[in-house]
Amino acid sequence: MNETLQKQFVEDAPQQVDELENVRSLSNYVINLQKLEGEILKEETLLKQKKERADKISSEVIPEIMESMKLKTLKLQDGSAIEVKDVYSATIPVINREGAYQWLRDNDLGDLIKNEITVSFGRGEDNKASEYTSLAESKGYQPSQKLKVEPMTLKALYRERVEAKQDLPSEHFNLFKGNKTKITRSK
Repeated sequence: MNETLQKQFVEDAPQQVDELENVRSLSNYVINLQKLEGEILKEETLLKQKKERADKISSEVIPEIMESMKLKTLKLQDGSAIEVKDVYSATIPVINREGAYQWLRDNDLGDLIKNEITVSFGRGEDNKASEYTSLAESKGYQPSQKLKVEPMTLKALYRERVEAKQDLPSEHFNLFKGNKTKITRSK
């Protein structure tokens, strides 16, 4: 479109020209956004694959080589160090919670179970809540109940029992023991 014709079009219908520019601009941004989202997805997939390869090297390859060399740590000339550490994970699945708690109690580990009690009141029951709180406090209690074992406490228990060559029953607990390579770089 030559300049004169374009100028006349803008003078005759300025609103339509602005709308046409907005449509072009919107279209360009939509195309740009789609391209960026595609690039992000591709890069996230590549990053996930790299993390998986790094995890395999950290948890399997290096520990196996160091174990074959009968090493747990290795100090390098540049001052950095490689150490293979044992990692532990233990959780209690909701479906196994009662059995796990009973096992802990039966094995003199019941003190790991936190017992919290909570009382809920509905709208307009502020008076009842105050009465209940006063009653419980007058008897020396702080009302609220929930049984749970802290995740870090359970993990520490599992580590201690493995190191003492004692079991933790897998029918009650989800258990994982593995390796992780830690590299300490020289400063």
